[in-house]
Amino acid sequence: MSILGARCGAVLEDTISSAVYYFVHLSMAKQWSVPGTKPLGAGSNVAVPPLRRVAGPGPYWRVCPGDDDWGTDAAALQAALEDCMDSGEAVLA
Repeated sequence: MSILGARCGAVLEDTISSAVYYFVHLSMAKQWSVPGTKPLGAGSNVAVPPLRRVAGPGPYWRVCPGDDDWGTDAAALQAALEDCMDSGEAVLA
C-alpha cells in the first residue's frame, strides 16, 4: 500500500482467513500471474464489512473505498507486489 500511494484503491483485510484483498477490474483475473497471490474472478465471494469497520478481528477496511471507485490500477499493484517480493519486504503490509 505504501508503494502504491494515491494509486491504491480500497483494501480489505480479513484477519481470520489471513487474506488481504485489493479491488481491480474483473477482466484482470484471467491475466493475473503474481506468485504468492490468487485472483478472485466471477462467482467468487468476499465478506464486505460496513465502512465504519476499520479494525479486526475479522474483515475490516485497511483503506476505505471512495465514493466513485474502489479499484487499484492492476499494473501498478502487480509492480508494487513484485517490488516487495524482490526486496524481501512483507507483501501484504
